[in-house]
Amino acid sequence: MIGPGNGVRVFLAAGTTDMRCGIAGLCARAKKVLGEDPAGGALLVFRGRMGDRLKILHWDGQG
Repeated sequence: MIGPGNGVRVFLAAGTTDMRCGIAGLCARAKKVLGEDPAGGALLVFRGRMGDRLKILHWDGQG
């Protein structure tokens, strides 16, 4: 497993997220809900409606 490294910030989006969203939708939600740049190096965590699924965005700078 490749970890994100030391000192990485983690942001949790409050509420639920539609798990059908792709990367573009989650990036837009990160800007709107969290006020964070998706390419800023932080872990952006989104929770599904039932609470049994998570989607995590992390930009490592390489695509």
